[in-house]
Amino acid sequence: MPPAMTDLLDIWAAHSPLAGHALDQITVDFLLPTGIYIQMDVPREATIQHIKLLLWKQAQSFPLFPALGEMESHMFECVNQAAVHEELEDETRRLCDVRPFLPVLKLVTRNCGRAERLLDSKIGVLIGKGLHELDAINDQEVKDFRSKMFRMSEERMQRVQMMTYTEWLQACFSPQLEPTAGTAITDGLNDRPADLKVIIHFDQSQDSASVKVQSSCTPMELMELAVRKWLTTHGPEEETWRGQYVLRVSHCLEFLCGDNPLIQYKYIRTCMQAKEPPHLTLVHTSNVKAMFDKDITAIGAVVTHKSSNPPLPLPPKRRVPTQVQTCVWDVSIPFKIVLVKGSKVNAEETAKVQVRAGLFHGTELLCKPAVSSESSGRSDHTWKDSTLEFDISVCDLPRMTRLCFAIYAVMDKVKKQKSTKNAHINKYQTIRKAGKVHYPIAWVNTMVFDYKGQLKTGELILHCWSSFPDELEEMLNPIGTIQTNPYTENATALHIHFPEYSPHSIIFPPFDKILEKAAEILKANDCVPLTRGGKKFHIELKEIMERDALSQLCENEKDLIWTLRHDCIENFPQSLPKLLLSVKWSKHEDMAQLQALLQIWPKLCPRDALELLDFNYPDQYVREYAVRCLRDMSNEELSQYLLQLVQVLRYEPYYDCALTHFLLERAQGNRKIGHFLFWHLRSEIHMPAVSVQFALILEAYCRGSIPHIEVLKKQVEALSKLKSVNELIKLGTIKNARSKTKEAMLTKEAMMTCLRQISYSETLSDLYSPLNPNVLLSGINVEKCRYMDSKMKPLWIVYNNKLLGGDTLGIIFKNGDGRWNQRTGERRIVPYGCLATGDRAGLIEVVSSADTIANIQLTSSNVAAAAAFNKDALLNWLKERNSGDALDRAIEEFTLSCAGYCVATYVLGIGDRHSDNIMVRSTGQLFHIDFGHILGNFKSKFGIKRERVPFILTHDFIHVIQQGKTGYTEKFGSFRQYCEEAYLILRKNGNLFITLFALMLTAGLPELTSVKDIQYLKDSLALGKTDDEALKQFRQKFDEALRESWTTKVNWMAHNVAKDNRS
Repeated sequence: MPPAMTDLLDIWAAHSPLAGHALDQITVDFLLPTGIYIQMDVPREATIQHIKLLLWKQAQSFPLFPALGEMESHMFECVNQAAVHEELEDETRRLCDVRPFLPVLKLVTRNCGRAERLLDSKIGVLIGKGLHELDAINDQEVKDFRSKMFRMSEERMQRVQMMTYTEWLQACFSPQLEPTAGTAITDGLNDRPADLKVIIHFDQSQDSASVKVQSSCTPMELMELAVRKWLTTHGPEEETWRGQYVLRVSHCLEFLCGDNPLIQYKYIRTCMQAKEPPHLTLVHTSNVKAMFDKDITAIGAVVTHKSSNPPLPLPPKRRVPTQVQTCVWDVSIPFKIVLVKGSKVNAEETAKVQVRAGLFHGTELLCKPAVSSESSGRSDHTWKDSTLEFDISVCDLPRMTRLCFAIYAVMDKVKKQKSTKNAHINKYQTIRKAGKVHYPIAWVNTMVFDYKGQLKTGELILHCWSSFPDELEEMLNPIGTIQTNPYTENATALHIHFPEYSPHSIIFPPFDKILEKAAEILKANDCVPLTRGGKKFHIELKEIMERDALSQLCENEKDLIWTLRHDCIENFPQSLPKLLLSVKWSKHEDMAQLQALLQIWPKLCPRDALELLDFNYPDQYVREYAVRCLRDMSNEELSQYLLQLVQVLRYEPYYDCALTHFLLERAQGNRKIGHFLFWHLRSEIHMPAVSVQFALILEAYCRGSIPHIEVLKKQVEALSKLKSVNELIKLGTIKNARSKTKEAMLTKEAMMTCLRQISYSETLSDLYSPLNPNVLLSGINVEKCRYMDSKMKPLWIVYNNKLLGGDTLGIIFKNGDGRWNQRTGERRIVPYGCLATGDRAGLIEVVSSADTIANIQLTSSNVAAAAAFNKDALLNWLKERNSGDALDRAIEEFTLSCAGYCVATYVLGIGDRHSDNIMVRSTGQLFHIDFGHILGNFKSKFGIKRERVPFILTHDFIHVIQQGKTGYTEKFGSFRQYCEEAYLILRKNGNLFITLFALMLTAGLPELTSVKDIQYLKDSLALGKTDDEALKQFRQKFDEALRESWTTKVNWMAHNVAKDNRS
């Protein structure tokens, strides 16, 4: 089994006493294929290639050396930290980075096809799951998906080989564009596009020049002016410059490709809004072409260039020539399953065990659940009435039907439970009948049809899950995964049998047959005109369609929507989700008519189509329609919703689906999207429910983005090093817990010594930032690095920006915290990046020139208790850093950002707000950090809620907004108006907010596990009310926050005093 956390620092630690007689040497046992055993000391930081060379020299003095043959025909194997065999095909890795479970290396003969094996090895290390693990999965669906992805990825790489360098540049380092053209920034006098002063830097030179252009000019026009200015001072004027240079944002690898007006580039627009000149660098195309050639070479090492030859035809599928199949619509027998047995059932001996089974389409229960008889026993159970029959015919089973099981114990009701043993079970108990209590033991789900659309037959062993969500449907968990528990050794196992209804395989009809069925029904009803409701029904339909996404539909309303479905397509096309919820999916005739209607349904805008990827809409063709709508998304818009789309993959029952293809296609076409898709998937690879699915997608991405592998591999290795440093610090603080001062000195010194080691400095240098793949981090500024004094000892790492000399960037590495907000937001709301990178680990961007309200207040007062009541502290802090017009801009920035956060924290119900998690930048921008409590889950002490106000609005904030003047009602009135405008904007997007939260239900957030949690959003946004009614409610909350601001100050005072005592 893998080592415990405290053992991770044993022989591979930077300063481990277990590392042997010398810190830089380690004793390794080598097992040779000739049967010879050699023990040898090797440098712990040596590469695998160097170690093999040392071994070869040593082996010459041992018997049977000639039998070994060539050195290059061998490679090492080891058992890694996950207790899995790993082939060390990539010999550029260092031994201390490989970190074998034990210092034992086995030399084995290398098979042919080294380039392919090297690629497989790199992908396995990169995604955190060896490809041999995927090879070993005996599942035809996995094999078919991998084979298809391999073929598509190779074709994709061949297309990249045929790209021009400009096409490649657009795909890899394209700039961020504004999602919409937006309003132009004018000069304020003649409504002309504002003039723009641009500072142009010249690559490989210290020189720079200032160029003044209109914001509507293109990058090409700006380059022409810049090059001419350069040539007038540095050389003869010539016209050969065109096409020889490209413009890059100076501080990052973001090139201004395309011919959009400058104002449409996000970087340019942000600079103009901040009234700062943009800095751009003129880069010679030879430098860009060198980067391009490097990528093409990496592809060529693995993929054969086949531009002139068409791909070889696929071999014909092996199948019985005249295989007879039965259409599921022809089987009118009731659906049934047989319970064979249950094993390792964790129930008390006195309990009776039952099994409940339900058929679901999304969250809709298709018929009444079937319940087994009771069974007695210890851990193995069988049931007398082993056949469970359902009140639905096989012919009416939808294609995406889920069969959900719950195993539970039936016990006599106990009046008082004295023992605390199994007390946690009470959370899930459900009383079904007088005197009886049902305790859930385990649950498991499976699909009724396999990935090819064939009805399952034969015996199946389902290894169950024992952790239950808060909200269950008839004790069943339809929203849970259809993957079985991979930890089979201790899991409850349910053995079931799918009976055969026909001598032939039963298949769900293909799409053309579904449309034929719809046409038959339409022809049969030809004499009946399409239903058109009267005025009364149209008014009722309009009222239903305007409701929010959380509103439940009663049966009468569903019938009305279905009856008026043709009116919906004409007058309410955005009402498609409500129509889908009104379909009787348990009637295949209705399902066929719906599919025909979907073919002529207008495209929804991408944001509206997101809702169709929710768990409520499992139908394959509905989800394909939704993905077609998403194709209209720009890369910038897709980036905003990428996290939710990755979470939605959990709802997909089969590996090969439209959403997976869409995400891979867009990720392989845009490296920035590919970067974040990789990390969103990689950060959850440890989760058993998605481990195989996400590994398959990651493998497919890597095979179709071969040049990106080395870039990502460097990031993974760097994060592994930071984790080691973090564990070292935690270990050091535990050992020196008695003396805090001594602990801080020793641990800080150990951290800096560790970061200076060659293996660490090399790995942590010259990498693309995981937080922003367009930023190139050169080297760590060790003297400025530190660790933070909180429980998890986060690392504060300071990097030098390679593209902008003298500029530094800070990142925080946190390991051991289970909550991650993985989205970066817009300016004035969330100005910092945050990214989950692994199991309870991730990175946070450090916002420069910023401090917490608590520190600002404490700096201005010698007494911690009085600091919270010093209303001048914040304004004075801003005055110290800004003067004249800059101070006015800072106060305006503070006002706007404060309004944005007041509304955001109220609507999202963000709790635990205190002066240490509200920060202000020197530019005036206020922002919040540490979103540990959301959707109204506020902290309490002694049963009393600590936060009594809907949002933070203190008098020192108002003092800044009013520019330090009392009674300056005009400024405060503007602030109030900003808040109200922001609130109304959020209300207009209420359905989108609900959809985004619904898509995150399976993300593992403890405060977002059921639809009931999202109800908070509906209430805070006052959905269902008019704008006037909603504004009235918001104004009451605003006045309440203002009136009760003294309670906030008291809380802050207590926080400051506690912080002062700790220090």
